[in-house]
Amino acid sequence: MGVSRFMISALRGGSGKTVLSIGLIAALKKMGRRVAPFKKGPDYIDAGWLALAADRPCFNLDTFLCHSSDVIASFHRHAQTDDIAVIEGNRGLFDGIDLAGKTSTAELAKLIDAPVVLCLDCTKSTRTVAATVLGCLHFDAGVNIGGVVLNRVAGDRHERILRKSIEHHCGVPVIGAIGKLKKKDFPERHMGLVPTQEHLWARKSVAAAAEVVAQRVDLASVLQIAEAGVQDHVSVRPDPAVVTASRVAAPGMEGDDKESSPPVRIGIVQDSAFQFYYPDNLEALETAGAELVSLSPLSPAPFPDIDALYLGGGFPETHLDALAKNTDFHNTLKSLVDRGFPVYAECGGLMYLGRAITLSGESYAMSGVLPIVYGLSKRPQGHGYTVLKVERDNPYFPVGTVIKGHEFHYSRVSDWQGRVADLIFDMERGTGFAGGRDGVSYKNVLALYTHVHALGTPAWAPALVRNARQWQSQKNGT
Repeated sequence: MGVSRFMISALRGGSGKTVLSIGLIAALKKMGRRVAPFKKGPDYIDAGWLALAADRPCFNLDTFLCHSSDVIASFHRHAQTDDIAVIEGNRGLFDGIDLAGKTSTAELAKLIDAPVVLCLDCTKSTRTVAATVLGCLHFDAGVNIGGVVLNRVAGDRHERILRKSIEHHCGVPVIGAIGKLKKKDFPERHMGLVPTQEHLWARKSVAAAAEVVAQRVDLASVLQIAEAGVQDHVSVRPDPAVVTASRVAAPGMEGDDKESSPPVRIGIVQDSAFQFYYPDNLEALETAGAELVSLSPLSPAPFPDIDALYLGGGFPETHLDALAKNTDFHNTLKSLVDRGFPVYAECGGLMYLGRAITLSGESYAMSGVLPIVYGLSKRPQGHGYTVLKVERDNPYFPVGTVIKGHEFHYSRVSDWQGRVADLIFDMERGTGFAGGRDGVSYKNVLALYTHVHALGTPAWAPALVRNARQWQSQKNGT
């Protein structure tokens, strides 16, 4: 039997679907249900909130970054032992990258046969909301809209008009109505919520959302809608991308038997400045033969004995003073890199590897591994899916490889003496580092703005493990 499931979507971004998703997950968990959380699309912050609400990792489902068969397999693999799967969509229900709606929430809902609960921002609107729901029903009959939740309702009278209009004209049940929530519970930055690691009251915020949902949403109806998504005799297959990551040798790895080799220790920088990691990526590293070790440049703790470093994205600009003051971490990392220590860095990690970050006219020293100074803008400098083609030799990807990823950064390169032609990747889609290219390579370091997903880029994890194993052999003199 397939797991019960439903997807939460909206008419646009900023309609409140993330807070509703958090509240629903936490409320269902409080009822004793085993909830598997998922986030559609390339997102870290919302996924972090969903993970906190479910008290377990939230996996991303993305049909641009990964093949649809891998998406289906990942969904079943991570939900097969649970009572219910809750998938939060992104943007509007039918928003995609082309006229056909490719990569949309609606496409994913059909792919995994998940009924949709629409979260409707009803601000200053009544019957028009019903007209919009009716349009969604007819736009794609293959999407099963099981119910709607009214959000930002002004009062009882407003709710009554909305309920009558939607149920009369659309025949879709209204299963909840929520007023405006306090902004202090869910503060926002840029285009979404503040990461849970930066929000001291995150668990209280989750509890507040769960209480509102329990009071204002008919959870019995939610469960009925979810059960409509159950499929009999679903074939739960091994995830082919993870199998590939663990069993197929990356270039230069031929003959390496990870089963007979000691595990390599790969450091993962995880703190309130750097927290953007797909759980799939961490799983793929472990499957490929790595032991993961957490560390932080915000901590005075000594640099651990590790064989490679994975430095993910985040918001280093919110911790510039603390990052700049930890010169011991800077010096140790730079010394190791100069000797061939492997580092793979994305976005915020790329920034930390630079010489400095400038904010409001003040410069803050970073690790100095790469001779780059970054500035920060008020508007995104790169935002959306990316497609990269490998055009230069590097320690991780063979020339000619095409990689799909995504970027989202407000930083820009303000001082760099390098040549654009020396950057590793040509950007077939996206902004990248400079001049339509991305990927700064130095010795065994590769740093880029693009984030990759291990299921869509199965050679990534074995490549990082291979580099770690080479460093391990070098330092052990073997």
